[in-house]
Amino acid sequence: MEIIKKVLQSNKQWAEKVALQEPEFFKDLAKVQNPEILWIGCSDSRVPADRITGTLPGEIFVHRNIANLVIHTDVNFLSVLDYAVRHLHVKHVIVCGHYGCGGVGAALSNHNVDLVLNMWLRQIKDVYMLYEQELDGIKDETLKARRLVELNVVEQVKHLAKTSIIQRAWKHEQIPHLHGWVYGLEDGKINPIYEMHPGEPLDPIYQYDDI
Repeated sequence: MEIIKKVLQSNKQWAEKVALQEPEFFKDLAKVQNPEILWIGCSDSRVPADRITGTLPGEIFVHRNIANLVIHTDVNFLSVLDYAVRHLHVKHVIVCGHYGCGGVGAALSNHNVDLVLNMWLRQIKDVYMLYEQELDGIKDETLKARRLVELNVVEQVKHLAKTSIIQRAWKHEQIPHLHGWVYGLEDGKINPIYEMHPGEPLDPIYQYDDI
């Protein structure tokens, strides 16, 4: 229970400090939510979106899951994406992975991590299979895991572009721009590795012509 007391006390101190520095901050924040960014990140406790980007409450709309996956059957994720794109009109969607990701490391192994996690990590194993030749050529296991982190981010950005949610917004509003980033736990820096912009071509099988 000590950690709970500590968290609550820290919240109180933070709220009082902010209110002292900017008396209208919370009143203004409560009136409207107008973020320009949707952040799709890993649930890892070492990668908090606001802390590593230096942003304030209200500036980033956030969805997090293990290994920052974009899964077309995940209703939780899709509801966040739909709300952010159609109602908040975010200008950017960022998929941010991180080096040293436990989910990616587990997917690289052949260990059984029980039913639900096995199903979840299967998505990363599928990414591995797409780039099997390249990854099998990397003998250093740490470097292989780092590369799979990057490739996983690339594929999740591509998955975003395949959704009707993104394609509809691209057609009618020419936003959002899609970004793939990787955060370094060892140095705290973000590495932008991939981008997709409104109107970029997709494989025809994934394109919707009546949205």
